[in-house]
Amino acid sequence: MAARYEDLGNGIYCIDTDLYRPQLAACYLVREGDAAAFVDTGTYHTVPLLMEVLADLGLSADHVRYVIPTHVHLDHAGGAGELMARCPNATLIVHPKGTPHMIDPSRLQAGATAVYGEAGFAKDYGKLVAIPAERVVSATDGYVIDLNGRTLTFYDTPGHANHHGCIFDAQSRACFTGDTFGIAYREFVTEQGAWMFAPTTPVAFSPQEWHQSLDKLAALQPSAMLLTHYGRVTDVQGLLPKLRASIDALSALALEQLNAPKGRVETLKEQVFCLWLEEIGKRGVDLPEGDMRELLEVDATLNAQGLDVWLQRLAKVKT
Repeated sequence: MAARYEDLGNGIYCIDTDLYRPQLAACYLVREGDAAAFVDTGTYHTVPLLMEVLADLGLSADHVRYVIPTHVHLDHAGGAGELMARCPNATLIVHPKGTPHMIDPSRLQAGATAVYGEAGFAKDYGKLVAIPAERVVSATDGYVIDLNGRTLTFYDTPGHANHHGCIFDAQSRACFTGDTFGIAYREFVTEQGAWMFAPTTPVAFSPQEWHQSLDKLAALQPSAMLLTHYGRVTDVQGLLPKLRASIDALSALALEQLNAPKGRVETLKEQVFCLWLEEIGKRGVDLPEGDMRELLEVDATLNAQGLDVWLQRLAKVKT
C-alpha cells in the first residue's frame, strides 16, 4: 500500500500508519533542512511506509536524526526498533520508564502475544526489534532535542501511561501529544468540531496526574495539538475542557463499580459505550449505531480494562 500523508506546514508531515483502518493512528515526521525526526512510529509494518515518505521528500534513512516514541504502547512504538535499524544515524529519545522496553522488548512482545495470540500479533504488529542501549537516550522532563537548530522539548506527561512524554516544537508552537490530549477520530467530526475522549488503556490510568499533565501542556500555549489518534486539532482552548470532562466522566463511571468486581469489565464496557454514544448523538453524526459501535469497539474494550485495573489499584490502597 502506498503511503498516505499530509503536509501540515512548518516541515511537519502527518503519516497514516495504516493500523486497522485509515486515519486511526498517525505518526509524524519533522523536517528541518536535511535533518528529520519521527515522532511515534506505528508498527513494524509501518516502517516501509515511513521510508516511502522520506523518499517522496527527497530524504533517505541517513537523514533521520531522531526517533521519538511518545510512549511504548505498540501503536506508538512498535516500529521503533525496525526504524532505528534502518536509520543508522538516528538516536532514540524515550521516557526513562520506556527505555528498558526499547532495549529489550521481549516483555512487551510476550504480553501482546498473550492478548492477541501469535497469529494476531504477527498480522497487526509484526515483530519487535531490540535497539542497542548506546543508541537510546532517556529523556527527563524538559529535555531539549536539537534538530538542525530547531528546538523540540520533551515533557513528562503521565496520566494515560506513566511512561508518556509529549514533544513541543518551538518553531510551529505545536505539541505532539501521543494519547495525552485524547483521541479525536475523523469519523466523528461535525460542524461542531472534533469529538474527543480520554483513552484509559491499561495499566497506568491516573486521573489526577493526567489533569496535571494537561496543565503543563496548556501553559505552553500551543498553536495546535498533533494527535496520534488522529491528526491536527487547533481549537486547543475549546477541546481542553472537553477532554478534562471525559477523564472525570470515565473516572466517575468506574467508581460506581468499585465494589462490584464480578463481571465488572463487561459492565464498564457497555457503560463506556453508552456514555460515548450519548455524547456522539448530540453532535449530529450521521452514522448508524452499529457502525459507531464497530468503530469504537477496540477503544471501549481497552478503556473498560484500564478502568478495571485502576479500580484494582484503588482497592489495594484502601486495604
